[in-house]
Amino acid sequence: MIEKTYDAAAIEPRIAERWDAADAFRAGAGAKDGAEPFSIVIPPPNVTGSLHIGHALNNTLQDVLVRFERMRGKNVLWQPGMDHAGIATQMVVERQLRERQEPGRRDMGRDAFVERVWQWKEESGGTILSQLRRLGASCDWSRERFTMDEGLSRAVRDVFVAMYRKGLIYKDKRLVSWDPVLQTAISDIEVEQREIKGHLWHFRYPVEGETFDPENPATFVTVATTRPETMLGDTGVAVNPEDERYRSLVGRKLRLPLVGRLIPVVADDYADPEAGSGAVKITPAHDVNDFEVGRRHDLPKINILTVEANVTIAGNEDFLDGLVVSEELESTIAALHGLPRFAARAKIVEMMEASGYLAKVEDHTHMVPHGDRGGVPIEPFLTDQWYVDAKTLAEPAIASVREGRTKFVPENWEKTYFAWMENIQPWCISRQLWWGHRIPAWYGPDGQVFVAASEEEAVAEALAHYVVNGTIDDERARRLAEDPEAREGFLTRDEDVLDTWFSSGLWPFSTLGWPDKTPELETYYPTSVVISGFDIIFFWVARMMMMGLFCMEKEPFGTVYLHALVRDKNGAKMSKSKGNVIDPLDLIEEFGADALRFTLAIMAAQGRDVKLDPQRIAGYRNFGTKLWNATRFAEMNAARHGEDVDPLSLGLQLNRWLLTELSRTIAETTAALEAYRFNDASAAIYRFVWNTFCDWYLELSKPVMMGEDEAAKEETRRVTGYTLDRIFALLHPFMPFLTEELWATTAPEGTERPRLLCHTSWPDLGFEDGAAADDINWLIAVVSEIRSVRSEMNVPPAAEAVLQVVQPDAGLTERLTRHSPSLRRLARLASIEAVETSTRQSARVVVGANVFAIPLGGMIDIEAERARLTRAKAKADGEVGRIDKKLSNEKFVANAPEEVVAEEREKQAGYRLEAERLANALTQLDA
Repeated sequence: MIEKTYDAAAIEPRIAERWDAADAFRAGAGAKDGAEPFSIVIPPPNVTGSLHIGHALNNTLQDVLVRFERMRGKNVLWQPGMDHAGIATQMVVERQLRERQEPGRRDMGRDAFVERVWQWKEESGGTILSQLRRLGASCDWSRERFTMDEGLSRAVRDVFVAMYRKGLIYKDKRLVSWDPVLQTAISDIEVEQREIKGHLWHFRYPVEGETFDPENPATFVTVATTRPETMLGDTGVAVNPEDERYRSLVGRKLRLPLVGRLIPVVADDYADPEAGSGAVKITPAHDVNDFEVGRRHDLPKINILTVEANVTIAGNEDFLDGLVVSEELESTIAALHGLPRFAARAKIVEMMEASGYLAKVEDHTHMVPHGDRGGVPIEPFLTDQWYVDAKTLAEPAIASVREGRTKFVPENWEKTYFAWMENIQPWCISRQLWWGHRIPAWYGPDGQVFVAASEEEAVAEALAHYVVNGTIDDERARRLAEDPEAREGFLTRDEDVLDTWFSSGLWPFSTLGWPDKTPELETYYPTSVVISGFDIIFFWVARMMMMGLFCMEKEPFGTVYLHALVRDKNGAKMSKSKGNVIDPLDLIEEFGADALRFTLAIMAAQGRDVKLDPQRIAGYRNFGTKLWNATRFAEMNAARHGEDVDPLSLGLQLNRWLLTELSRTIAETTAALEAYRFNDASAAIYRFVWNTFCDWYLELSKPVMMGEDEAAKEETRRVTGYTLDRIFALLHPFMPFLTEELWATTAPEGTERPRLLCHTSWPDLGFEDGAAADDINWLIAVVSEIRSVRSEMNVPPAAEAVLQVVQPDAGLTERLTRHSPSLRRLARLASIEAVETSTRQSARVVVGANVFAIPLGGMIDIEAERARLTRAKAKADGEVGRIDKKLSNEKFVANAPEEVVAEEREKQAGYRLEAERLANALTQLDA
């Protein structure tokens, strides 16, 4: 007997244990030999992470597809694993060391620190995977991988060496986004833009050969900057070649205040004549745009900051090169060397003002990039780093999408992909961290680099190199080759580690055993689809494409499905500062995993953000409860589960109608899932379960079950159980716990189901009885319209109405006679009468070509109802007018948050519909 209520908190863990005990999700589980493969690799969450609402959406959609294809009999692998998350993990462990007052990273040394991180990982890392299991993710957990495990580490080394030898990886001195707190280069995804109320300082740079006079503009050029400290590294000033004001100055020199360096005025389109003075200071070592201008004009690159973002000019050869020692220069070095950048900023402004070089200061609000973990402004920093030639790798990845071998869903994301890939910059892959894949590069005594998969290979390469060029003799080479102790100081390994996106770019094939030719790699690569957030299309999706084509010479997946963001119920982006973050674990605790999953799926319309309101989750929990109660009701009426039904043999029109609608729902759901329209698939199931089955079929079947026709009863019991079994299967990918429990508890008495629901075949029913469907759907439409009119007109629920049928033909009369008992019971009708014209003050009901009327006189107070409707319409019209006024205000539309404007438009549409409905009711009342 099914329990009276569904208790998700008790049942979900029990079902999870049942799946684990059956090893239900291992690769190929439930598939026949030779079945078509279907594979997905999970976007590897950070080892430090915990489940957030974006993870919940992403993994729900993956699981829906995985369970769907498993039930379709495919050989399914959903590959789980985690990313080592270099920066995040290192920060967690360093914070733990500080809290415990233990020696810091640099005190304990690299090897000991890395060992400590591994210890933390084993003890505390990876909780997110258990949280994903709580969500119901049906991964093959026995195949869990980690981007730092031995197999993946080997893959990383092999790819690095192969790319280096093909000239696709190289070392270069370029600008990177530098975090002064973490003291490492960081990727763009780790940079967040923050609006800062700052200043714009206007400085006068004297023209060489002219006597500087602050009152005479002919003796100086004014430049503006938000970062005065960078002026110490200025090596030029750019003006637009079309700017008449500066044409005579192009090629001349300016004297850099406080320093004395002579810097050229160069003509470059980068300078905007309309912005500020039209002249732009160029600091190639501390600004991305300036770096490009400097490269075009061969300007020196002078780095004036340390890795901690302190000023370094004393003894800085690049800074001092070509400078004439002067009292001004010595004073500048004494005042600024060693100062933190913002202290140096204030001091420079003070010194410039004292010398007459400060023209003016303006308040200036602008976006300043900050490190998302370090929390301080990042610095564009000139440093030696390792790079990937992304432009070369991007070419075949672009062709794959252009030629249709990989498709984006929604398709509009292809434009974003092309825009980025066709303008791709070299990819900085080195990080100044200790936790991560250490770069497999060793340096000889003269700085010569040797890239190899192991130290032994690097030593062999180095010996070959140095013996050939005569640097070392044969005897020393022999000792170095044979005696590891003799190599001390011979080669020095690169200190840096690789960007974590490098290893995660190999994920679709490294997790399957590459570089070995494993059976899994042969079976499951290329993967079928990747599901990802659009925000990592560049960082992960594009890089998997590039790496897959380089290593495997095949695209890593056939489809890229990009889902939107999950926002709060008002459409605002979730953030801790706003206090609107929704924790999915709290939602699972309150409503159950199934309710959360179904809510996310039914709201996941392609290209639209998910506005998540906990009340919606409560509503879909009620949907699960409704199915639970319907199954229990069916059980009390002896529904027969686990039996096949031949639709063609059915005698009752009601049952033929139900299986026709079931067949249509199966087709609609299947087609929607094949097209990644998760919302349409879940909505189709919702409509069938809630409306067709629970609200109508069970209600319409009550007279059958209470009647005397035993054959009709038996047929209805079999159809009820048969339909519920298919409902459980259709709904399983979305609500796996509830359906697996119902599947087990509805097994025929004294037996068990032959298979778990997750291994049961996806429903397949190609039955269509159009006449039965039309007939029962007509009945439902008439009852629904009558109920709607009764509600609109405030007819008391207990009052029995007269239904007037206007000029019925023979077919309609026969149909009404046949369905009269159901109509009278379901629509609360006292009688059904044929009339030529409806009586006055009747509410009209139109269903297809049929016209009905319900006389209202005597059932309601006509005048009171007219007054109520008039007031309600006036209120709705007033709201429409109020919102119209707000939306016609250009300032409101321009300045209000996007989600607020969207919410107002939504309200306006709702009030308009309400006003139309009330106007229609008034018209009917007055007719």
